[in-house]
Amino acid sequence: MAGIYIHIPFCKKKCIYCDFYSIAAKADVVDNYIDALCKEIAMRKAELCGETVKTVYVGGGTPSLLGHGRLLRIADALHREFDMCGVEEFTIEVNPDDVSDEEVAAFRSMGINRVSMGVQSFIDEELKLLNRRHTADGAIEAYNTILRNGIDNVSIDLIYGIPGQTLQSWRQSVDTAMQLRPRHISCYNLSYEDGTRLSRMLENGSIAVIDDDVCVKMYEIVSDRLADCGYEHYEISNYALPGFRSRHNSNYWNKTPYIGFGASAHSYLSGRRSYNPGNIKLYVAAINDGVTVSEIEEESIAEQYDEEVMLRLRTKDGIDAGRLRSTYGEEYYAYFLNAVRGFVDSGLVERHGDVYRLSRKGVMLSDMVIRELMYDYE
Repeated sequence: MAGIYIHIPFCKKKCIYCDFYSIAAKADVVDNYIDALCKEIAMRKAELCGETVKTVYVGGGTPSLLGHGRLLRIADALHREFDMCGVEEFTIEVNPDDVSDEEVAAFRSMGINRVSMGVQSFIDEELKLLNRRHTADGAIEAYNTILRNGIDNVSIDLIYGIPGQTLQSWRQSVDTAMQLRPRHISCYNLSYEDGTRLSRMLENGSIAVIDDDVCVKMYEIVSDRLADCGYEHYEISNYALPGFRSRHNSNYWNKTPYIGFGASAHSYLSGRRSYNPGNIKLYVAAINDGVTVSEIEEESIAEQYDEEVMLRLRTKDGIDAGRLRSTYGEEYYAYFLNAVRGFVDSGLVERHGDVYRLSRKGVMLSDMVIRELMYDYE
């Protein structure tokens, strides 16, 4: 089985925290990009080596701003080049402002059966700070529009740790989400990435970072509330009602093969990772010249071990030490057991036979725990 990822690197407005590759959506640039994207799909189809496609994910950027005409061209290209009959989950990311009855009906006609909506907050002042282009009421209306038009598998994103956010306002966002009761919720602790407007605002003193202890309380609020409402906390940032884990994202954590199309898209095929350049001009020019642009990332055994530890420890399923032993050998197995022992003793990691997973306390310190377990950490 395998997955397909499509990257749409266009936005109407850049969120202040976003460091993903995206540019303004000018009509001619978008059309040229879609042309190249469809060509790349045809050029690289053999790389899946006949694997059955189970998931498709259209992300960005803001895929929903393309409109259904351009999205249909992409869907047609996928259907021409791949057997899509086995696709179980076909997701598109949307901004609430782009949602309409017509667009959702078009999604369904393309085979899309899951929508991931970037809400981030149900507090208008917080949305304004983040430079989001929707309001809280607009997000609720968009959610209801998606359901009304026959797609009931909806995921929403929320962010905590927003400058000026309080425990009360965070509870309000979580409570509003629970009133909607989406099948899936992703909750992210706001991060300050280099080069973003958010980081520049922090540097010039126009905003202040939320205290770590407050962020821990926010994490506890959402984890407790969602658990009480029947959600499974199956990955550090992700919660799902039973049976509604994100299948595509789970492919990433389980190291299931997937191919990525578009500028800056990544792939994992035959145990090797590759990536396309994060530059639309270079990408379009190369594809139009008939040249595939994906570059192979050569990974050492230590890097593969580190990646497995990082990916698996993020999930509820955790790390199977026996699998580490059979895959990477005695040296890495012994290294892991020695490195993880202190975290088990301190309660940051739980042990269940050969399986090790982050405890609730360990989730908020996951970056530190994962870093210390990496083989090439110095």
